[in-house]
Amino acid sequence: MQTYLVRLSKSLCTIGLLVGTLFFAASLTPSLLPRSFQLQGALSGFSFASGYLVGVFARWVWHYLEMPAPSARVRRWALGIASAFCAAVVLVVLWKASEWQDSVRLLMGMQPVEGSRPLEVGLIAALVFLVLLGLARLFNFLFDHLSLWLQKHIPRRVSNVIGIAILVSLVWTAVDGILFQSAIRAADRAFQNLDARIESNIARPTDPMKTGSPASLLDWEALGRAGRDYVATGPSATEISAFTGKPALEPLRVFAGLNSAPTANERAALALEELKRVGAFERSVLVVATPTGTGWLDPSAVDTLEYLHHGDVATVAVQYSYLASWLSLLIEPAYGAETAEALFNTVYQYWTKLPHDQRPRLYLYGLSLGALNSSRSVEIYDMIGDPFHGALWSGPPFSTQAWRSATARREEGSPAWLPHFRDGSAIRFANQFGGAASRTASWGPMRIVYLQYASDPIVFFDRTAPYREPAWMEFPRGPDVSPSLVWFPIVSVLQLGLDMALATTTPMGHGHVYAPEHHVEPWIEVTQPPAWSAAELAALKQHLRARRELQIASGLSSSS
Repeated sequence: MQTYLVRLSKSLCTIGLLVGTLFFAASLTPSLLPRSFQLQGALSGFSFASGYLVGVFARWVWHYLEMPAPSARVRRWALGIASAFCAAVVLVVLWKASEWQDSVRLLMGMQPVEGSRPLEVGLIAALVFLVLLGLARLFNFLFDHLSLWLQKHIPRRVSNVIGIAILVSLVWTAVDGILFQSAIRAADRAFQNLDARIESNIARPTDPMKTGSPASLLDWEALGRAGRDYVATGPSATEISAFTGKPALEPLRVFAGLNSAPTANERAALALEELKRVGAFERSVLVVATPTGTGWLDPSAVDTLEYLHHGDVATVAVQYSYLASWLSLLIEPAYGAETAEALFNTVYQYWTKLPHDQRPRLYLYGLSLGALNSSRSVEIYDMIGDPFHGALWSGPPFSTQAWRSATARREEGSPAWLPHFRDGSAIRFANQFGGAASRTASWGPMRIVYLQYASDPIVFFDRTAPYREPAWMEFPRGPDVSPSLVWFPIVSVLQLGLDMALATTTPMGHGHVYAPEHHVEPWIEVTQPPAWSAAELAALKQHLRARRELQIASGLSSSS
């Protein structure tokens, strides 16, 4: 074992080790979200491997360009100085690691960490690096042998190109065609079974005005798990009235599940008929909502709207998948937008035929992947003569084109995490501290608000982060972004990638977990509910927060 370790150490690239060490050190600095020591170790291992690869590539370029190699004496001096420097850097970052993690945790109201556990982080990072190194060397071993065999028949450089092409094809086939597809099929079966499961704590509605009831056009079992949860757990007129002390209507929630009809257009048509059956077009507010990948609609947004309008609200949604949002986006990226477009067009075409003074105000809503697909479902130029009234899009993914355009064209001096777009008469941005009501210009005929947290990596992931500092990192930073966060080439995008995986693990009101009380001002700006006093709004926020926490604790509406 000792002999093997000695041989391994001698076979490693010195430049790669030095660059890898710097990448390892950079990976310990804070990013948008806090990390456990296990995930920190995995991140540091990937970062070290990335830096090692950069060093190996730099050495290869140096030799390929036939640059003169430094003398043995110079190499020894350079290695000694660089090693001492890297060791000092590692010691400093390990000493600072806990402080950096706490700089994120404290902003989110979390308890400080007891320690960075440097030994565990180092061991996990070393294991991850060795696994990646082993895979890389296996690839290189196969390439060498394949290339030598090909050189018996064709020129050396041609054999190298063909050898690389063959190996890449084989690896891609093995990973994508076997491992990936097997994992996708397993995930598909698991999510399909979850979608079909009927929870014992959710009863089928008996009220004929409820979707899924015996009188409904939509079958209860076909709604899917998220759909059944959505139609059965909203606040009733009695609950709303008990809180406000004022008369309230029973909110109307219409949902068509993936199994309600064979195609998106048929599901949209069925949802429209259900809307007409329950009298949704007689309400003051009608919302076309787009769910996340699983069909989930965030109660934080829908409940809030129903309380603000004393139940005088109808909401309609159609499920397009039962997969988690990231899987849905990976496997069927266009289907969500197609379903959202089918639903909106179906509802909009009927709505435009109604007398203007006898129809509800029409709005759009979506969270995360729902926000992305909802924004893709409308073409402003097709409805400029009779526009819908507005939209609230929460946590829009970084790939949302309309959001990207408005953010890129923000007023000079406004931060990327809370931009000012033109005069604010059409599009505004809000976070947990408001923002949508802060503009001086009056709203135009259509009101669009993006609700986003500066600490949400789903929103602020940046494809250019490997080589350029994202605009949202500039000072002043968002209220829940660590001032100690520093941009590093390559490493920062690895940190953000891990943050995306952890986006829904944060305390409510940070990351990608949107709190009900933070929907209050955006919904007021978008939908103009009846007047609420400041004291009433403060009480409503506390009530909504307590209601949401109770839902999560009881296992209802807790998954997206």
